[in-house]
Amino acid sequence: MVEVPPVVLHRGSGTPLSVQLADALRAAAAGGALRPGDRLPSTRELATALRVSRTVTSAAYDQLVAEGWAAGRHGAGTFVVGAAPAAPVRSGHGTPARSAATPAVDLRAGAPCLEVLDRAAWRRAWRAAGDVPADPGPEPAADPGFQLAVTGHLLRHRGLPAAPDVVLATAGTSAAVGEVARLLPPGSRVGLEDPGYQRAAGALRAAGLEVVPCPVDGDGLVVDALPAGLAAVYCTPAHQFPLGRRLSAARRVALVARARAEGWWVLEDDYDGELRYDVAPLPLLAALGPDVVVHLGTSSKVVSPTLGTGWLVAPAPLRAELVAARTATGTRPPRAGQRVLAALAASGDLARHLRRLRRELAGRRAAVLRALAAAGVAVTGDPAGAHVFVPLPDRTAEAAVVAAAAARGLTVDGLARHAAGPGPAAGLVLGFAAPARAELDRALPVLADLLAETRRARLP
Repeated sequence: MVEVPPVVLHRGSGTPLSVQLADALRAAAAGGALRPGDRLPSTRELATALRVSRTVTSAAYDQLVAEGWAAGRHGAGTFVVGAAPAAPVRSGHGTPARSAATPAVDLRAGAPCLEVLDRAAWRRAWRAAGDVPADPGPEPAADPGFQLAVTGHLLRHRGLPAAPDVVLATAGTSAAVGEVARLLPPGSRVGLEDPGYQRAAGALRAAGLEVVPCPVDGDGLVVDALPAGLAAVYCTPAHQFPLGRRLSAARRVALVARARAEGWWVLEDDYDGELRYDVAPLPLLAALGPDVVVHLGTSSKVVSPTLGTGWLVAPAPLRAELVAARTATGTRPPRAGQRVLAALAASGDLARHLRRLRRELAGRRAAVLRALAAAGVAVTGDPAGAHVFVPLPDRTAEAAVVAAAAARGLTVDGLARHAAGPGPAAGLVLGFAAPARAELDRALPVLADLLAETRRARLP
């Protein structure tokens, strides 16, 4: 066993100790102080020498093994190896940026599962879209084929009857929120779930509106806590983002009733309503209150953001205002993505894709629950969508877990990024759609071990 060169750990630094240790050992290997074939001390020995926990040394070794600087040999220990990628460059926040050769496994929510997308069907749809003649002029509402596809999709998967001509194409949910926001008087107050979707908050603020954080609990948006004087309320009733609950039936009725009584719009973001694994979802708000609800959907979470397309079903007066604004400004969503989605729907490939997607994501969710349950870690959220919520004791623990996961090659998302303020709630918003299944299967034991260590460290 080789003697490790002196390592200085700065305990007051914002950089996790495991990251500092991995950096020091990597630098020693790159500089020649550690040579290929050298056996490193055991994690216990090194932890004792540095007066840190074994969690720190284990995370550092795991990082070096993942990057190719070291290799573990069963029963023999951990050894420095030869060829390795260049040392990662630090970002402005003190976190090492991973090299392109060793990308982190992305466990954040919001990305689609491209692994189940049939490439042949994808190519067919693009070819079919290209067979349509070029447009002689702009179309501010939507491509007719797209409108037909969306109405069929909404009726089949969400139980919402709608005539094709009431569907407006959008460039995605955030863009649609921005369009509606620009029709409201400057300075208007809009309620938004807290924690909630911060891109929607950004779109509202960019339009000159005031975002009012509104609390959520186990039954979704707390309707009784909504303040007076709102112009609109944005919410995710089918699968609250990011906590994963659905708005109860009683609160749906109460929300529509308040919107009617107080004269504001409800922006219903149905971002992954097609993905439910237990029972049919509750009726859409748009079905309960078609006169006050603006229903928003997107293809980004169930197909791909490449299409850059979504849809909006709104009451007639608001829909007319949106079309007029698009006509006056010359802005409208591109039709290429609309035509590709229409081609996928017309061929039956979209329906087949959604069946595959639901099966795959249901299996992934079950794997996540098994891995975390085995480690004694609680998970919350309805059996739906492509993410779960993992509660943590406080924001300090949350930040530590996010940093430690990064040191072990996992990109995870804390609740803090989705909240308007400090708040009492903390945890991980854990997505399972983005990585390949093999990557997810490798990542889950690492994450489960990390969360189990965090839980044990908190026990009295």
